[in-house]
Amino acid sequence: MGDLSRIVPILFQGLPTTVTAAVGGIVLTIVLAFPAGLALLSEHRWLRTISRVYVEVFRGTSEVVQLFWIYFVLPLLVGIQLIPLVAGIIVLGLNHGAYGAEIVRGAVQSVPRAQVEGAIALNMSPAQRMRRVILPQAIAEMLPPFNNLFIQLLKSTAILSLIPNLEDVTRQGRDVLVPNFGSDIVLIFTVMLLIYLVLALVITAVMRLAERAAARRLGRRVSSVARMKAADLGGIPAGGGH
Repeated sequence: MGDLSRIVPILFQGLPTTVTAAVGGIVLTIVLAFPAGLALLSEHRWLRTISRVYVEVFRGTSEVVQLFWIYFVLPLLVGIQLIPLVAGIIVLGLNHGAYGAEIVRGAVQSVPRAQVEGAIALNMSPAQRMRRVILPQAIAEMLPPFNNLFIQLLKSTAILSLIPNLEDVTRQGRDVLVPNFGSDIVLIFTVMLLIYLVLALVITAVMRLAERAAARRLGRRVSSVARMKAADLGGIPAGGGH
């Protein structure tokens, strides 16, 4: 335990990279998930096809291989070398955006048909129906699974340690601390686990606030939203919540 005061600062040197990659990946995930998820429900077959190809390619291939392809192979094809952190954020966003697209699709489809028909009866345009009726309810439905997805994305930032010259928490522990403080390997990896745990708890806290805000906007209690989410995740249709 005597080297804890030396181990923690070295790990913290990689914290800005890990946090930046996580935040950037989350933003890109959201930017990609919404249009891709809505495209999966489009009346236009070509839009559904493009979105489905994107989703299946990035869900069905290794995230590590995607990282290597974008960082090492893509420059050979286009002649442009991406900044390591940018390459990592792109891979995190593309990969988790594909999973997020299915969350968006499922949440939109979970909005009761009666709500949509009521909006049609009020002569709302498709854009108005989506903005005023469907999305507010769908967003409340998708926040809990997005919380899980963002935590998974945070954990996936560890793959950035495979890129040369990118110092994240995992790389600092594996390549800097272990060779120099090998006798404290248990302490090193315990502190690393705690760092990721704290970051995951921060994400969860932020998402819980978002859930409460979405529930208040719809006039729901948070507990009812949580019960619906548990039913959805268990494969059981949520009943009586709408």
